[in-house]
Parts: sequence; C-alpha cells; structure tokens
Amino acid sequence: MRLQDKNASIYVAGHRGLVGSAVVRRLRAAGYTNLVLRTSDDLDLRVQADVDAFFDQEQPEYVVMAAAKVGGILANDTYPADFISDNLAIQTNVIRAAHRTGVRRLVFLGSSCIYPKHAPQPLKEEYLLTGPLEPTNQWYAIAKIAGVKLCEAYRRQHGDDFLSLMPTNLYGPGDNFDLKTSHVLPALLRKFHEAKREGLPDAPVTLWGTGTPKREFLYNADVADACLFILEQEEDRIYDVAPDGLLNVGVGEDLSIRELAERIREVVGSESPIEYDRAKPDGTPRKLLDVSRMEALGWQAPTSLDEGLRKTYAWYLDHVAVA
Repeated sequence: MRLQDKNASIYVAGHRGLVGSAVVRRLRAAGYTNLVLRTSDDLDLRVQADVDAFFDQEQPEYVVMAAAKVGGILANDTYPADFISDNLAIQTNVIRAAHRTGVRRLVFLGSSCIYPKHAPQPLKEEYLLTGPLEPTNQWYAIAKIAGVKLCEAYRRQHGDDFLSLMPTNLYGPGDNFDLKTSHVLPALLRKFHEAKREGLPDAPVTLWGTGTPKREFLYNADVADACLFILEQEEDRIYDVAPDGLLNVGVGEDLSIRELAERIREVVGSESPIEYDRAKPDGTPRKLLDVSRMEALGWQAPTSLDEGLRKTYAWYLDHVAVA
C-alpha cells in the first residue's frame, strides 16, 4: 500500500549509514516527520528477540531497509563470515517482523553485486541467479540475494507489499573514507586529497588492478529520492513493471576506474600521478545496470557524477579531512 499520509510512521533501518541518512533527509524534506529511528547501540538487528520487541512496540507502517554490513573488496575478503551471517540475520529479522506486524510496504535495499560476474551488460533484473558471482564479494552478494528472494516469497505466499531496490555503486556525504574498508571512490578521493595536503605532487596514487573495469556510480541523495518515489507509487503500477518486485536503481552509464580516478583528481585539484598495482584483483569487469524499469515508472537519477563528486568532496573537507 503506497505512502500518502505525511504522519505515517516510517522505520528507516540503518539511518546513520550512507543510504539511510540520505533517506531520512529526503523523507523530512518531503514533509514526513514521524520517522522511527534506532542506532545499532539501541537495537541490534542481528538479535531476533530484540527486533520482534521493537516492532511490537513501535508498529511502523512503512519500512526502508537500509541497514547492512558493507565494505569493499578487502573487507569482504577479510571478513567473509561476518558479511554473510550478519547480513542474513539483519534482513531476515526485519523482514519477518515486518510481515508479522502488518507493515504496509517495505523497501529492501540491496546491491548490484547480486548479479552474475559475466552476465550480459547492461544488467537486467531477470539475470539474477543465471551464473556465478564475483568471488571477491560473493558473501555479501549471497546474503542480499536471499533478502531479495525473501521479499518475493512473502509477497507470493502472503501478499505482502515488499519490494527490493538494487542500487549501483553508491557514494556521497556520509561515506566511509577508511582506506582499509572503504569502496573505491571514497578511497581515491582521500588518497588524492592527502597527497595534495602533504605537498607531494609527485607522490603517486595507487589503484588496485589495471584500472580497466567499468563501474556506474550513484549519488546517495538520488537513491534516497528513488526510495521515496517507490514508497509513493501505486502498488499495481509497480508490479505491472516489476512482477518480481525487483527494481534496479542507477544512472544508466558507466566509466572505467582509470577515468574515475582522473575525474576525482581533477575535483580535488591534485597533480599526483596514477599507478596500478596489477597484483591486486580487478573484481567484476563491468557492472552497468539496466534501469528501464525505473524509467518506465517515471524516475531517473538527477545528479551528474561531476556534481556528486564536488558535493562529496565538500562534505569530506568539512567533516573528515585533517587540516
């Protein structure tokens, strides 16, 4: 059932994360003020009894499921058990509790890594489970696939209005800039900034792999806008376009990691040369989403990559960078 009442209670799980914080800002900007928020210290979503008690007490009418354990290639490779077990527990507990308490609509947020490593490009929703995954992040991907199928199963068996949005690679204010656990875009932004700050224009910035893989990048405010858009759409209209309840969210174009590094270097104002550590993995050769389902519903991402990089770097300077 679509969101219409500005006073409806909306639980945003993971509201302090990259996506969840953007969702909160977007909902508030649209006039939705009855937001139900809990930090991980207040509510451990991995604990079923705590999640059940929370849903029984708060009785949220709508849920945006943005809580997850996330990280880049290094983090996935280092902590595979954490990535699969924590994410399975988090999403299963929330989705099951949402069903039990009669949530009107749930939007589950996944990732484009759910699609096979060598699937045709651009990636259509129907390519799910048609081939092997990228090994470096398979643990996270398998958990997210389970979440997608859990939403679909609850709709098929019980008629629950549970949807799944699969964003492409995300970035923006609130991103993780820790070089040990961050994704490629914030890691590069920090590396170029620090080389510039230290006055070492000849110090190279190193990229993993060859720089040839192509990626698509979506500004976090845009995926938040997509969440609100989907929350407010008529149920029949959505499932006419996406019978399985799965919708890709992206910009519809990509660029190589080499090109990304050059764009970030320009935004930062760095002169550092770029080197490549070819002993490190490239990951999936290409991940471009087919966004025709969202476009058919009338939504397109409004923020260009250059604009998003400028806004992200400005946020980094204000909140993260060391003078």
